Amino acid sequence: MLSVLVLLLAGALIASIPGKSVYYPLDPRAGDPTGTRAVDQLLRQHGISSRTASGTDELTDALHAEDTTVVLTYPDELAYQHLAELASITRGDRTRLVLIAPEQPLLNAFAPGVTASSYPTGSYTALSPDCTLPEAVNAGPAAVDGQSYEGRPGDTACYPAGSRTTLVSRTRGDQQVIVLGSGDALTNGALGHDGNAALALGLLGAHPNLVWQTLDRTGRQASDADGPRGITDYIPDGWYWGTLQLVVAGLFAVAWRGRRLGPVLTERLPAVVRASETTEGRARLYRRANARGHAAETLRRAARRRTAAALGLPHASRDPDPTALTEAAAARLGRPAADLQHLLYGPAPTDDAALLRLADDLDDMEWQVRQP
Repeated sequence: MLSVLVLLLAGALIASIPGKSVYYPLDPRAGDPTGTRAVDQLLRQHGISSRTASGTDELTDALHAEDTTVVLTYPDELAYQHLAELASITRGDRTRLVLIAPEQPLLNAFAPGVTASSYPTGSYTALSPDCTLPEAVNAGPAAVDGQSYEGRPGDTACYPAGSRTTLVSRTRGDQQVIVLGSGDALTNGALGHDGNAALALGLLGAHPNLVWQTLDRTGRQASDADGPRGITDYIPDGWYWGTLQLVVAGLFAVAWRGRRLGPVLTERLPAVVRASETTEGRARLYRRANARGHAAETLRRAARRRTAAALGLPHASRDPDPTALTEAAAARLGRPAADLQHLLYGPAPTDDAALLRLADDLDDMEWQVRQP
């Protein structure tokens, strides 16, 4: 009893210690070098009304609103089941949509005809605008050396790096979409360098209202369909079944210990390595070797075979036919075959975050394929 009271007291003391708020990069509430609180505060001082949107319903309202700039800081975190819904929204008058380093499925939805041509180098490089976009001309050189894109005729391409451009602007009437290859120029740590501050204020201050997309504490785009989240929403479903199995095992242990028919004999057993330990060990080797491409191909190969089996396609021990697989999956899901081609056969991810997003997208696609 005394030990229980000591544990409860220690837990209460630890819980009473104020913790540090943790936000993800490009969050306007974050004051660390990767946050965007500085540019958000500057915009507020210039009369811009700023708020955040962490759910699909809030993003829908923001896209409907007039005189609003919407910044999708993590557009690739939008769930596929919500992507078509958001892309089909009739946007309000005098609006601007800023996409930060989107991948091809997001470009197909919000900026058709714009294609991702290469991946970021990961180093800080200030590029010259070399275009007629007023915000870029006023800013001059800025740190936008990230993902690069190719637009279609009529689009304005800025900040070339060789044959690449890292900013594409498309204007249709009083509505504008800006594809930005990197959000570095918006961050607190880079705002004082080159023309980053001028570019950030120009891109985000075009309209009196500003809406930032933010992520929840799990690093995913929140969903408003389920209402407010409680602490139990963050517990994986498998834990409930695991607890039930532990209870059943405990009852069997009670019954076993309750009646013993003789002395227990012990013997030395060979070492048993759990499957989870083997998986973790191989993952550590991949990570130590930076073998993201090999890990991604392993995930994609398994996903292709399971998807082919779910769709009734022949695959045996080899990969299914790419064309047949993507067309069958596209017909089942109602999605463009180009998106599935990029997901199942696309390029290797460039960092651990991209590898995690790829794993999540593959799981999401497989789950949708198995739905009746």
